[in-house]
Amino acid sequence: MKNRSKSGFTLIELMIVIVILGLLAAMIMPSLTGKGEEAKRKLVCVQMKSIYNGALDMFKIDNSRYPTTDEGLEALVKNPDPQKYPNYSPSGYFKDNEIPKDSWGRNFIYMNNDGKVELVSLGADAKEGGTKEAADIKLSQCK
Repeated sequence: MKNRSKSGFTLIELMIVIVILGLLAAMIMPSLTGKGEEAKRKLVCVQMKSIYNGALDMFKIDNSRYPTTDEGLEALVKNPDPQKYPNYSPSGYFKDNEIPKDSWGRNFIYMNNDGKVELVSLGADAKEGGTKEAADIKLSQCK
């Protein structure tokens, strides 16, 4: 008779490992839920600050004012009025002449109220207002 030693895991050992992995997942998943939306909201603030401190400030340095609300962020890609903005950068103010979009792939809303600039993202629900993850994100509220 040959003495065979079997190597491998028994069904019981595999079941114990699966139960342990399930318990670990059950403890970790609640803390990860919602982190994706929170990260998107934080990224929107970073994007808005970058637009404001980069392209909009360069536009203002060159032209002594920010674009009007009607001209919007499109004014950072193409000169809306060569008479009004004679010092406009020939290459525009965004890399590749593309206006950045928010984390959900939508355009930012730009407002200029007598030189006070505001950028807004409508958030996850793409509707004005909202609460929690669906709330609007405003540059003035970003820390």
